[in-house]
Amino acid sequence: MKKLRVAVLFGGRSGEHDVSLMSARSVLSVLDAERYEVIQIGITLDGEWLTGPNALDAFQNNNVASLDRVIPPTQPTDHSLYVTRSTKMGEKLETLARVDVFFPVLHGTFGEDGTMQGLLELADVAYVGAGVTGSSVGMDKGVFKDVMRANGIPIVESMLVLRSEVENDIKAVIEKAERLLGGYPIFAKPANLGSSVGISKCNSPSDLGEGLMEAARYDRRLILERGAGDAREIEVSVLGNEDPQTSVCGEVLPSREFYSYESKYVDGTSGLEIPAQIPADVSEKIREYAVLAYKAIDCAGMARADFFVEKETNKIYLNELNTLPGFTSISMYPKLWQASGLSYAQLVDRLIELALERKAQRDHNQHRRTS
Repeated sequence: MKKLRVAVLFGGRSGEHDVSLMSARSVLSVLDAERYEVIQIGITLDGEWLTGPNALDAFQNNNVASLDRVIPPTQPTDHSLYVTRSTKMGEKLETLARVDVFFPVLHGTFGEDGTMQGLLELADVAYVGAGVTGSSVGMDKGVFKDVMRANGIPIVESMLVLRSEVENDIKAVIEKAERLLGGYPIFAKPANLGSSVGISKCNSPSDLGEGLMEAARYDRRLILERGAGDAREIEVSVLGNEDPQTSVCGEVLPSREFYSYESKYVDGTSGLEIPAQIPADVSEKIREYAVLAYKAIDCAGMARADFFVEKETNKIYLNELNTLPGFTSISMYPKLWQASGLSYAQLVDRLIELALERKAQRDHNQHRRTS
């Protein structure tokens, strides 16, 4: 059987660049050489596309000088990748390969927010994960929360703040947040980022001022959320296109004040309890909300749905839907599927299958008007 040529994209222009490299390492480790021919493509923090047989190693060692520059795909009539190589006569353009499926392992801005998906749509290629709408809505916490409210899915009280408002009168922003969100703790977040980058748990006005400034480093739109109180953090993985399936639920047991970047990716000290020890009806409702949210933003491929569950009342709040969740060896998304009977390698295979299915669906669309 002919091998599928899969281009794995990693790195990117994002505060989650390093997380992407870790996720890519895990994905690349399980792509079966008998089934796939793999092309590694790293994107630098400056947005340059580079490739080579050991591109990931080069990125992680911060030594990319020997890699070839890739010209990103743009033409729907040609799914080939091209590279420029330096010669004595100057730069030479060469065909690298025709790609069957692109696998973006890109977290955060310019990878998870619909921009990369838009590029791949223009090129009319198959790619893993959600499309432009699902990616952009899932990424923007402000828009996402509005969509959830419109669909009757419970979320924690929040407010949207612009960086310009913080810069012009941070005191007024703090006072408004205290009034609308009912006191501390308040979480300050960039509206368009993930992996807990730029997120602060604020327990006082001075904390909130610092949290706003930290979040404003990463985005011009900021989200302030009421702390969910004494709540458990429950997550569920979703997989599929038009008929999404859910995994068992898992619980995050943070070692710090909240599930921070450090506890997710640096020290790995937070515990994960899979399956979560919650009542069956609560688990069922969480999975129901996860599918509703997934369909509401027209998600595809995969997502991890994150919830808060109040300990005393078992009241459920959806926090976010992550359309390109972490894929590291300690990430919740693949662990939940493993506990549900789907191994890491089988999960990666299924995501590639879903990408091809979605491309076949898109191919049914008519783009020219006929009389």
